[in-house]
Amino acid sequence: MQKVPLDKIPPQNLDAEKSILGAILIDKDAIGKVVDFLNPEDFYSPAHRIIFSTAINLFEKHEPIDLLSMSNRLEETGRLSEIGGASYLTSLASSVPTSSHITTYGKIVQRKKMLRDLIEAAHHISGLGHNEEEDIEHLLDEAEQKVFAVSQRSITHAFSHLGEGLTEAMERITNQDMGILRGYPTKHKYLDEILGGLQRSDLIILAARPSVGKTSFAIDLALRAAEQGISVGLFSMEMSMDQVVDRFIANRAGVSMWRLRTGKLSHDQDDFLRITTACDELKSLPIYVDDASSPNILQMRAMARRLQANQGLGLLVVDYLQLMASKRNYDSPVQQVTEISRGLKGLAKELNIPIVAISQLSRAVEQREGHKPRLSDLRDSGSIEQDADVVMFIHREDKINYEKAKDQNKLNYAQVIVAKHRNGPTGEIDFRIDPDSLRFLEIDKSHQQEEVMTF
Repeated sequence: MQKVPLDKIPPQNLDAEKSILGAILIDKDAIGKVVDFLNPEDFYSPAHRIIFSTAINLFEKHEPIDLLSMSNRLEETGRLSEIGGASYLTSLASSVPTSSHITTYGKIVQRKKMLRDLIEAAHHISGLGHNEEEDIEHLLDEAEQKVFAVSQRSITHAFSHLGEGLTEAMERITNQDMGILRGYPTKHKYLDEILGGLQRSDLIILAARPSVGKTSFAIDLALRAAEQGISVGLFSMEMSMDQVVDRFIANRAGVSMWRLRTGKLSHDQDDFLRITTACDELKSLPIYVDDASSPNILQMRAMARRLQANQGLGLLVVDYLQLMASKRNYDSPVQQVTEISRGLKGLAKELNIPIVAISQLSRAVEQREGHKPRLSDLRDSGSIEQDADVVMFIHREDKINYEKAKDQNKLNYAQVIVAKHRNGPTGEIDFRIDPDSLRFLEIDKSHQQEEVMTF
């Protein structure tokens, strides 16, 4: 392998960078050809980064991009002198006869940035190799994430002809006519009637106040999907692997979570036998858990893509959205959550799977008469409501007004409220929650009886 001198200039192509900026200055439509894949950070020259960032700012505000507007904006922000003054902008514009090759130049600049990122990742990985105190599995995972983060830049997409989707559409319509759900069945009758199952490429937000049962319901959905042979990935940022495993065991075995956690098992109720049986059954289910704290969307995408390639990922559960890290520092949590929700929606489309993301609700719901959640209660909502295809709330009166719920015989009862459904109806489904195993049992509306659970 060829050795690279440490003082060698990193990969870059200043001529390509100048050609891109010159094309943008002489053609108002040029930036639209590269803005979807090129970032200011891709430019090697600091001055070029500033110019391209300013061009994007003008583009986002639908303002003209030319020598005058660029000079004015750079002067307003106090950065005109940093890029060499107005004369440098003029030299960029005059050095390019046409903007027709801007996409080609953009790909060159992007590739050079990827090579620089690869070098940076290699240096970082080299440093990891000298960390003898850290667990080797953690080091390998961090090294893999570095390389995967670089690889994301090489993914490209293009339009597809409508005809390519018509055959699949006819198959879906035929199945629906025969009563076959289009999505993955939740095995909750009334929830499936509203949603038609969990749909591919849908971002499904499951929101509630703390200790209402968000994680328990998400685990219930994951377990029911896995029982149908659907591979499930669970990012657990709030609970450790041990806690997640206990939730699955309690749900499957129908054993008290408290007895399971404390080891005070009941011999009269055959707890140990039920737990052993549940563990044997759970081992065969395609459920994969990651309990790393606060991954960002790039890390999550890389891991999910790898899981899909290796195990055929069909459903992803994120617990919970507000604990995810963002790729940059924002002034407000609203901006951070906006980046994350848009990233999750993009990931659902890319992998063509449903993603169930748990979200917190603000305290406003507790101060309102009736206490039922609304879309406006989504905490630090950002664009959650806009990005989500489905928004479901869990409402429990006994968690807000215990005495009232007790008087109405509504202890351990919950409503799952489908408040938003982009492609279908909304509605409310009644459940009873088993206080021991935390199972959600759908109530049969026709007979007001609990759903018969089959495991």
